[in-house]
Amino acid sequence: MCQLHLPVLVLRTRTMEKTYLPVDYLPIFLQFVFAAGFVVTTIAATHFLGPKKKTSNKLEAFECGVESQGNARNPFAIKYFLTAILFVLFDVEVIFMYPWAVNFRELGVYGFLEMLVFMALLLAGFYYVIKRKALDWE
Repeated sequence: MCQLHLPVLVLRTRTMEKTYLPVDYLPIFLQFVFAAGFVVTTIAATHFLGPKKKTSNKLEAFECGVESQGNARNPFAIKYFLTAILFVLFDVEVIFMYPWAVNFRELGVYGFLEMLVFMALLLAGFYYVIKRKALDWE
């Protein structure tokens, strides 16, 4: 008898839509509140509990135990920044492939075609970077 009623319940749950209430978002809101509270608390604690004496020795720049030499504001080559920005750009674009890979079967052919368009745009951008010789350091 229980076996006859089970498929009917499964069919009904598949067709019912879930309505989200504001109370369903309470855990996310609490997480933001606790994160912001932690940040404010630690900044305030270090400000009020930290040492107050400022000497010239303490205010001097410290780099891994090596004595500072010269001006710290020496210009860097633009190639360094360009390479870093391009790495971040392509890295973030590749991160978008993980949710697609996880939901590959549910997305079906339409999701596959969207990913082909995404990959074509990604490769077009990479081709443009190579043609402009943005990664050549000579």
